[in-house]
Amino acid sequence: MSEVKSLVQKNIEIEETGTPIPLTRKWTQIEVVGLGLVIASLLVLLISPGTLAGLFTSIVDQVFPVIVEIFLTGTVGVSIIVSVILGRVLERLGFTDALIRIFIPVTKLMKVNSAVIIPSIYNILGDINAAGKIAGPILIRSGATKAEQKIAVATMVQSQQSFATFMLGMVALTAVGANAFVVVVLAVFMPVIIVPFLLSKTIYRDTKAVQIAKLPQFTPNTGFLPTLFNAAREGAELLFLLIIPAAAVVFAAIGVLDYIGIWSKFESGLSAVLLALNIHPETGILSILASPALAMAQLSEVAGSLDPRLVIGSFVLASSGLPLSTIFGQIPVIWAANSDLSEKEALGAAVLGILMRILTAFLIVYFLTPILV
Repeated sequence: MSEVKSLVQKNIEIEETGTPIPLTRKWTQIEVVGLGLVIASLLVLLISPGTLAGLFTSIVDQVFPVIVEIFLTGTVGVSIIVSVILGRVLERLGFTDALIRIFIPVTKLMKVNSAVIIPSIYNILGDINAAGKIAGPILIRSGATKAEQKIAVATMVQSQQSFATFMLGMVALTAVGANAFVVVVLAVFMPVIIVPFLLSKTIYRDTKAVQIAKLPQFTPNTGFLPTLFNAAREGAELLFLLIIPAAAVVFAAIGVLDYIGIWSKFESGLSAVLLALNIHPETGILSILASPALAMAQLSEVAGSLDPRLVIGSFVLASSGLPLSTIFGQIPVIWAANSDLSEKEALGAAVLGILMRILTAFLIVYFLTPILV
């Protein structure tokens, strides 16, 4: 509206002063890009009309099974809504305030706001998307700096986002005779403390310990029934307005890469890297690209015939914020809407956290396998 007013004002000034109106204006950069796309589209329609249809079909084929079979008609969509309900009920029952008190002695030593632990705990208990929705506002209310919010994101992706992933992983670890208790302590619970400590001393240094007296109460005063119904609505909004659109964008990009022949080369290269890191390639790729729960389901069926190192590595990798659609789609969108972080900042912290997770899997397998099996 302001641009229209300024244009009208400019025209009035021109009419008053008698200055001639220019008949042309310079091409902007985006107009040049658009012209290139118009020419390319026309050429494709003339030379190979089926190319655009094939590209569109490839995108739909990638997006459809994820959106429909996983989120709409599968258990994942329902799990997200249930996780939000569970998280809000726990919050209403004082769970968040209790966690703050428990972790304050530890975070004081690290000189970090104790609220950075909250997203990880909610993730372990429920879903990574619900964890961001619930914990983002908690971090803001606790006075966490941007650096501490980034630490919270990087720490959150260190733990599994599905209880099914955890249980199926236990079956696989048992099948190869691994000490499941020690693996879980090292892979799931220790990073909740170690990652904030490392990041606060290296990359994200703008941190400070907070006294309990300076923190607000995080337990809401809403009634029990309103808490339940509002949480269910909040979970549905999270699923349909944030998660599904974010996942659709990521898998649409995969569809484009698959159509032009790049995606298969990426998968083969990824298999080689995973094997070098002592991670079972097939289930590792499933964790990265599709579903860690599905990966652990397949691993539990074949674990008995595999090298224990590959099984442990796959479990540690699956016990994270993967797949990539969550890292590149859902986490940036959810945290940008519920914290002080921009999408770019949340994405950077999530990618850093996943890289640390991959390194953790390698270190645990390489150095500790003899005492874990």
